[in-house]
Amino acid sequence: MKKSILLIFTTSLIIFSGCKSGRGSDPKTVLNHFFDALSNKNIDEAKKYVTKDSEGMMDMVEMGMKNIPDSAGNAMYNKENMEMGNDIISGDRATVPIKDKKSGEETDFVLKKEDGEWKVAFDKSTLMEMAQKKMKEHGINGMGELKNGMDENMDSLQNHLKNISKEDMQHAQKMMDSAKKVLNEMQKNAK
Repeated sequence: MKKSILLIFTTSLIIFSGCKSGRGSDPKTVLNHFFDALSNKNIDEAKKYVTKDSEGMMDMVEMGMKNIPDSAGNAMYNKENMEMGNDIISGDRATVPIKDKKSGEETDFVLKKEDGEWKVAFDKSTLMEMAQKKMKEHGINGMGELKNGMDENMDSLQNHLKNISKEDMQHAQKMMDSAKKVLNEMQKNAK
């Protein structure tokens, strides 16, 4: 009887520890789970895969997702449009390059080890670091150039949006207003 109980306990321990380590065992797996949750607009699930410092940004993502149609959210995080490169691990930090198949644009997502598991770093400082890297890649030296470029892109986007339904137009306008607020906040923090 004691051997049976010991065997059941040991088996359970192995199974449960395997489940836990499978969740955060490697950066690519964690990032895949994170994108799956975002594509399903399941922020509570996505929060399981981010660092503790990222929870505030995830709350902002949740508010933003409430203002976009389901089809737009699904398209934004559709893994079929992404090509995930090999992770590069350096101690407790990893980067995973994600290439947008449509635009060819590549972005390095940062993950950090937290309590022994890989977590997506979706906090303000990491996102700023990612944005600055992208700006350098595109030859943008400062926030002023970024703002001018975004203003031009938003004007162009507004012209394209004239052919969209009134409801979708309202959602798009909310998204543009949110983007302008984030840009203004980034400019304040950059000073």
